[in-house]
Amino acid sequence: MALKEYNQKRDFNKTSEPRGKREKGKKRLRFVVQHHIARKDHYDFRLEWGGVLKSWAVPKGPSYNPKNKRLAVMVEDHPLSYRDFEGVIPKGEYGAGVVMLWDYGTWELVDGKRLDLKKGLIKFKLHGKRLKGLWTLVLMSDNNWLLIKDQDEYHLYDDILEFNTSIKSGKTMEEIKENNGVELTNPDKVIFKNPKVTKKDIFDYYEIVSERMLPFLKNRLISTIRLPDGYGGKPFYKKHFENLDSFLGVKKLKTNEDKRNDYYYIKDKFGLLSEVQMNSYEFHIWGSRVDDVNHADMLVFDLDPDEGLSLEKLRRGVKDLKMILDEYKLESFLKTSGGKGYHVVVPLRSKVTWKNARKIARDIAKLMELTWPDKYTSNMKKSKRKGKIFIDWIRNIKGSTSVAPYSIRLRRKATVSMPIKWSELDKVRPDEITIKEAIKRIRRKDPWENFWS
Repeated sequence: MALKEYNQKRDFNKTSEPRGKREKGKKRLRFVVQHHIARKDHYDFRLEWGGVLKSWAVPKGPSYNPKNKRLAVMVEDHPLSYRDFEGVIPKGEYGAGVVMLWDYGTWELVDGKRLDLKKGLIKFKLHGKRLKGLWTLVLMSDNNWLLIKDQDEYHLYDDILEFNTSIKSGKTMEEIKENNGVELTNPDKVIFKNPKVTKKDIFDYYEIVSERMLPFLKNRLISTIRLPDGYGGKPFYKKHFENLDSFLGVKKLKTNEDKRNDYYYIKDKFGLLSEVQMNSYEFHIWGSRVDDVNHADMLVFDLDPDEGLSLEKLRRGVKDLKMILDEYKLESFLKTSGGKGYHVVVPLRSKVTWKNARKIARDIAKLMELTWPDKYTSNMKKSKRKGKIFIDWIRNIKGSTSVAPYSIRLRRKATVSMPIKWSELDKVRPDEITIKEAIKRIRRKDPWENFWS
């Protein structure tokens, strides 16, 4: 119930703020101060207690001068995950404006072991980057408190508010506004007709899933499928950097894999949303990172069934592949393709050259073919697939790509290539999860939470 008011005030389909839920705290209590320019410029002062952040809005900000008694208006509790939030709350949403992570650290009570708000007096010590030493919060009336600096050895700054950059990113408020808020053009452009999905719907989707998607997408060379004219238009495949891409969040990298030598990659959420603004709706990734393009860090197997092959046989194929991977002590993760098949992804815990990655993937596919010759083939030729499942291992070659986890597919129904639990294999079809369903799933526990560990 502590975060009910917080959740009721926000539409998490529109804002990238974290959904409110209680979390188990750590031994040392944490605090955060966020500079927030909304209808009015103010600072949000938050102390961790009871699995949430107790929060006050401080219009003039904190002061190191004990004579300055700053008004601090107590507001609704915020989730602990809010301590990392920095960005732009969209126009029309509660608290719309720019939020900067101004200070953070740990804190401790000076008197007693429990935070008693009813007492109306809180004496505490801050161990922050900018705020340190002894402080007091004293209740005046209703939700109105005063934040006061106590006399101690910490008289560090005449004007603490001279600090105007983020403690997290080093950016100013203006830079945060320009970078984390991409201006969306043609938001009503129809991209899918049935069900109707607009460019804004896709933009909002990627904003919501960005936290889960970016660990797989950022700092990897990518290719995208763009659809500039929307529904009925002609899509095209894009894998090279263009001058139009020269915005923050997107970078190019020269490789020896192509004469044009100008592959590109996304650095952050701003880069992802900027690509969507440029009509990129489907994202494909390399199996290596830009800081080491010569070594694979994942293998991807795409089980592609012949026309008319039953879903039951396809699922059997996924289970057979997992059994082989388990025998080789290769942990694997499952996702829908958003099309006909399933994808099985294997994170590589140590450096593997592309030559060896190709060999491992090919040998596993060949083993399936030899073990069950009437069920599977490792040959990509259509003539070899009759009544079988093609175990597509060929994307495990330097320069090849596979569709990124959480990517929308530019196919009928606006499906998503969605990570799912192994226990869901017999319950979820490869083309079942749509944008709407994916947004619901993103609120649940991450089925791939151990992928990088």
